[in-house]
Amino acid sequence: MADKTDDTQTPAPKKKGKKKLLLFVGAPVLLGGGGAAAYGMQAGWFSVAAAAETHSNEPKLVPKSEQKRPGAKEGEGDHGGAEGGAAEGGHGKPTPGGEGGEKYASSYYPLEKEFTSNLQDSVHFIQVGIAVSTPYDERVLENIKTHEIAIRSQVLMALGETSEEEVFSAEGKRNIQTRLAKAINAVLKEKEGFGGVSNVYFTNFIVQ
Repeated sequence: MADKTDDTQTPAPKKKGKKKLLLFVGAPVLLGGGGAAAYGMQAGWFSVAAAAETHSNEPKLVPKSEQKRPGAKEGEGDHGGAEGGAAEGGHGKPTPGGEGGEKYASSYYPLEKEFTSNLQDSVHFIQVGIAVSTPYDERVLENIKTHEIAIRSQVLMALGETSEEEVFSAEGKRNIQTRLAKAINAVLKEKEGFGGVSNVYFTNFIVQ
């Protein structure tokens, strides 16, 4: 009878061991939502940078190889021309010696109406037409169109700080361009959280 009693009691420890093992294996499965994401990062499933990029809605830089040129068919970039892919190896990267030009594409947008402003401490005034350029995708130009009224107001205030000395010299005009670019980017950053305008160009410049 002692032998039978021992046989019935020996399986009990084995069952407890199996339950512990199942609980241990199932623990990661129970993690959900942010806990699962945090566990995945710690385990090396995906990087923090990749996760941040997924949620980023900022404009992206456009490679020179994807620049759209007048007369090019839809879907064609700057791949095979003497001014494009041949000079840059077809990858949007300048060749040694700086002969490849800029690394990124430039998109231009002319503001429709001209700007008229008095010069600072002067009886003269200037009338200018301007266009902006950006190396980023079309979202920057869309932001400019959306907030053009606020941008025009800021440009006029920046032009009001222009002196007579600036309008009659090339260096002075470049200073005006820089000031206008900063003014436009300030509006875009306030409204959209991102600037993106690299340069301002004059399409018309009259002093009276």
